[in-house]
Amino acid sequence: MALQLGDIAPDFTAPSTEGEIHFHEWLGDGWGILFSHPKDFTPVCTTELGEVARLKDEFAKRGTKVIGVSVDPVASHHEWASDIAEVTGHRLNYPLIGDEDRTVADLYGMIHPQALETLTVRSVFVIGPDKKIKLTLTYPASTGRNFEEILRVIDSVQLTANYSVSTPVNWVDGEDVIIAPAIDDESAKEKFPKGFRTLKPYLRYTPQPNR
Repeated sequence: MALQLGDIAPDFTAPSTEGEIHFHEWLGDGWGILFSHPKDFTPVCTTELGEVARLKDEFAKRGTKVIGVSVDPVASHHEWASDIAEVTGHRLNYPLIGDEDRTVADLYGMIHPQALETLTVRSVFVIGPDKKIKLTLTYPASTGRNFEEILRVIDSVQLTANYSVSTPVNWVDGEDVIIAPAIDDESAKEKFPKGFRTLKPYLRYTPQPNR
């Protein structure tokens, strides 16, 4: 059965470009992103890994670590790193796991046989401080991911984990959010002192509470 939201992210120990990783220990008390790429020395993956390196500081601002994985060995990752830096202008600054025996890929259901028989698809797992999975995304090998969107989602899941709100369509950090329908208007006045506007009884907007 595939991993679902709210499941504990499986722990594992694996080699990486930054040494042996004990996953839960590596995550610590913060947020984490585990993402897979199908194969080293491939075009889309090269662009993606450089982009994640470029955005590492943005993830760090959100208390979020990033780690990649593929079924290629660590030695291959090290060789590929120079290509990534040359093509994208950004050197790898986060660990890449070597998963030759498919341990991590199998734990996280990253191999979809009907799409790629032996390689990992482009999976993304956002994991909270409680080690539970907060978001999953799966892209085909032919489609590069939008990591700006993944940053946006992290902003949302971190916000909604701490406040009784949800985020509307196309929301970005700093915009108004939606008050949970379970909160009545009187309670909302106390809980959201910046006020709120009502479009429908079940749809009330308030300024982002942590701003």
